[in-house]
Amino acid sequence: MDIELVINSSESEISIALLKDKVLTELHSEKGKTEFAVGDVYLGKVKKIVPSLNAAFVDVGYEKDAFLHYLDLGQQFGSLNQYAQESLEGKRTSSSLDNFEAFPDLEKEGKIKDVLSSGQQILVQIAKEPISSKGPRLSSEVTLAGRYIVLVPFSNKISLSQRIKDPAERDRLRRLMLSIKPKNFGVIIRTVAENKKVAQLDTDLRDLVSRWEQLQKSLVHAKPPRRVLGEINKTSAILRDLLSTEFSNIHVNDAVLYEEIKQFLRTISPDQEKIAKLYKGNLGIFEDFGITKQLKQSFGKQVNLKSGAYLIIEHTEAMHVIDVNSGNRKSAGKNQESNALETNIECAVEIARLLRLRDMGGIIAVDFIDMHESANQKALFEKLKECMKDDKAKHNVLPPSRFGVVEITRQRVRPETEIKTAENCPTCNGTGEVQATVLLVDEIQNTLRYLLMDQKEDVVSLSVHPYVAAYLTKGIMSIQVKWFLKYKKWIRISPLNSYQLLEFAYFNKYGEELPC
Repeated sequence: MDIELVINSSESEISIALLKDKVLTELHSEKGKTEFAVGDVYLGKVKKIVPSLNAAFVDVGYEKDAFLHYLDLGQQFGSLNQYAQESLEGKRTSSSLDNFEAFPDLEKEGKIKDVLSSGQQILVQIAKEPISSKGPRLSSEVTLAGRYIVLVPFSNKISLSQRIKDPAERDRLRRLMLSIKPKNFGVIIRTVAENKKVAQLDTDLRDLVSRWEQLQKSLVHAKPPRRVLGEINKTSAILRDLLSTEFSNIHVNDAVLYEEIKQFLRTISPDQEKIAKLYKGNLGIFEDFGITKQLKQSFGKQVNLKSGAYLIIEHTEAMHVIDVNSGNRKSAGKNQESNALETNIECAVEIARLLRLRDMGGIIAVDFIDMHESANQKALFEKLKECMKDDKAKHNVLPPSRFGVVEITRQRVRPETEIKTAENCPTCNGTGEVQATVLLVDEIQNTLRYLLMDQKEDVVSLSVHPYVAAYLTKGIMSIQVKWFLKYKKWIRISPLNSYQLLEFAYFNKYGEELPC
């Protein structure tokens, strides 16, 4: 399988697309504002205890108080709280836990009012980002994630990913971690650690211990609310979590980010440094890799499949609802039951992809086409589970109900990715008033004459909607050719799906947009 990462960097955000065999499977975006991201560690202040919920609301600097349930305090809360208080008061000058006397584990059936009080300063980690009208969801079980391992302070437990099946390898990793991990630190060994060398694991562990030291230093004499340790940027986090030997290329359109990625690859996987490539094409990087088109196909209310079947996706505050329709799919002479099974299985593959791509969470109800044979219903259920297997988010898939509805629950830690696929009316631009759109080509030509004759631009290129580009380049004596004969300059025309019908822009030889 060909796996590529395409990174589009702009002034306002960085968009990261994961392609598998040229098919868009995941999309992540990182805006300039990165507060309250999953993994960030904050020093907060308890604002209110709610005994009926066995939870507390904590001020971490967000416009709405964050939510902390008793079960999210973690068994080592007593140790973490004591450590944080000593650091805040300046009594603790070292991040080492060698001589730290651990507190007893927290009772699972306890009450939060017996542990926390209003006004108390508390160290917390973002477990869920703010979604809709809700503030962040918190945890006091602070963990630091690395490439191969996850560091768990105030624990001595060594856990291994269940995906590491080889008993000998599991035993090797466990013995290795016992020999190198610091005292009073537990570790969770990730799947990618399988068959990795001691030096790689040791380097990863040292980096995490260094981040723990950074957290401790930030705590000294700190005042809440304050972020004491931020998660690494999303680009690096995605590389850390997703990078494998199967990656063939990482394309990025920004030179500075390209060097940062190479440096990061050099640190975590030196053998793969060469897969990072700086994009120098004339089109936008998402346009060139066909990502813009796939986004418009995948984020609308209706998602069409190649066979003619389609999905209708509706979103409410409580849940997502997906309706499967056969559309104009050809049955090839098969009976209704067989055709329904084929359509349902095709749609199950697409639904699994869309859940990851759109990061849909919560409850998802899928209304598949009715099938009467239990064997077909079981085949659909197994196929959907298989397609969901690679989804990193925690999820659960229930068998089809008697009405053919499949219920899925999927962990939601970030707001759902939303991309508007509707465009303003090209004639009125959403105002309801019709402009003289028949003069579009005249406007393009007048602007070109101004740039070449008055502004004396040497090299000019034009970006327009594909329909307009086709009109300008049609025929032997096309408008583009006539421009060449008139101005003695070849005007390159780039069709862009991201442009609206009447939108156009000129660019100079450096790729900078020219004022029109």
